[in-house]
Amino acid sequence: MKGLYWQIVNTFKNQKDTDKRLTLAIKNIVGSKPFNLNLYHLAMRHSSAATINKLGFRESNERLEYLGDAILGAVVADYLFKKYPFKDEGFLTDIRSRIVNRESLSNIGRQLGLDKIIQYDASLRKESYRTICGNALEALIGAVYLDKGFDFCKRFIESRILAPYFHLDVLINTVHNHKSLLIEWAQKENRQLSFVIEENDLKKNNKEFTAVIVLDSEPLSTGKGSSKKKAEKDAARKACQKLQLEEVQENEG
Repeated sequence: MKGLYWQIVNTFKNQKDTDKRLTLAIKNIVGSKPFNLNLYHLAMRHSSAATINKLGFRESNERLEYLGDAILGAVVADYLFKKYPFKDEGFLTDIRSRIVNRESLSNIGRQLGLDKIIQYDASLRKESYRTICGNALEALIGAVYLDKGFDFCKRFIESRILAPYFHLDVLINTVHNHKSLLIEWAQKENRQLSFVIEENDLKKNNKEFTAVIVLDSEPLSTGKGSSKKKAEKDAARKACQKLQLEEVQENEG
């Protein structure tokens, strides 16, 4: 009986310590102490670490991620619409897509420290691991919205995500389509350029693609991704960096 008693006490103490650490982390990230801590526990639970609730459903941050994605998109659209009153729809759509893309959100999530508080299966493959901070950031936004309402959530996104991490003037002038830039350069310089795609089966229903960019019969760069497009994009970005094409374009501009 004594052993069972201390087991219950230790379990309660560990849970209390976990709650304290999460409360402090959320307060530092969001700027306010959470009202409903359970929402944030759920937001930081990746699908690979999902738990089964009393009704038999797997609980993870995927539903909150869906909600946060929609709210983030709406807030960014509103922010850009007001900031650039004379820009057309194409411009606004392009800048919004650069802000809310998975790579940007994952980088911000890591800088906010979400990688320190996310629950996930340690055996998660590398490609999936790269996206968990971006997914968790969207789930966090969904949790903030449910916990504190839209107005607070909007201020959180604008003041703690957009303002600190996105310098819009720099973003606008940064080359986005590295593949197009690379192809234009090769045509201009009369160089032979090709993309070679390889497909690797890692697990069942799980594939990774490798793109090799070949310049004048010599490998120039290699990129990886969960799709052919992502692999080509990664390889093209590395090739542009290697050839210093972005710096050349900026000097020409």
